[in-house]
Amino acid sequence: MSSVSALVILVTVLVTAFISGIFGMAGGLILMGVLAAMLPVATAMVVHGAVQVVSNGYRAFLWRQYIDWRVFRRYALGALAGFLVLLVVAWRPEARAVYLFLGLTAMLVWLPKGWLRLDILQRGQAELAGFAVQALNTLGGVAGPLLDIFFVTTEMDRRAIVATKSVTQVLAHLVKIVFWSLPVIAAAGEAAFPPVWFFVLAVPLSMLGTTLGGKLLERMSDIDFKRAMKWLVTAIGAAMLLKAAGWL
Repeated sequence: MSSVSALVILVTVLVTAFISGIFGMAGGLILMGVLAAMLPVATAMVVHGAVQVVSNGYRAFLWRQYIDWRVFRRYALGALAGFLVLLVVAWRPEARAVYLFLGLTAMLVWLPKGWLRLDILQRGQAELAGFAVQALNTLGGVAGPLLDIFFVTTEMDRRAIVATKSVTQVLAHLVKIVFWSLPVIAAAGEAAFPPVWFFVLAVPLSMLGTTLGGKLLERMSDIDFKRAMKWLVTAIGAAMLLKAAGWL
């Protein structure tokens, strides 16, 4: 990794941690795009997972009193099932298919509530979210838009949404690190990973961005938060569809 690449990635870590600190989403998707452009895919997956574990873990710590542990336990059951399926089924979708799926699922936030109501608090939906998000996150690197649609219409307040999403993402990225690090180490050894000093700088930058984003979150109302969250999910979904079409 060159010094220029490292600098670009570190700045991106700070900016994306700030974005995720506000909404608990979007930052990881942007970071994955930058990493994929500068690093081999497997290495990008591991680096992304490591940075996101720190970012989400610190965000979960900051808002720990708002975490809905009941939702997390149900989510974890689904995530375990999703990971076991990945171990059994040797299938890896093409990148375009992943982008198309993410884009289409993001647009579900605009469906009338009577047609399809995805709500992490409803029976069976936390498990469904865990299964789908873990599988997609492990294969495609990010699954934020898919996870977000389970929270957009929920009755949880903004702090509970950010806190609970953060702890679920810690689990998702830990699994991704294990899944991708083994083939990287087998193929190229430790030399395939960025130097230690990169992570020494990335950790505090991620924590700083998360802290600053959290301060802005405190000043928002639940209504403004959910409205902004819905439009942000839509914008990300549109970008994914453009990516699937080869226009980005």
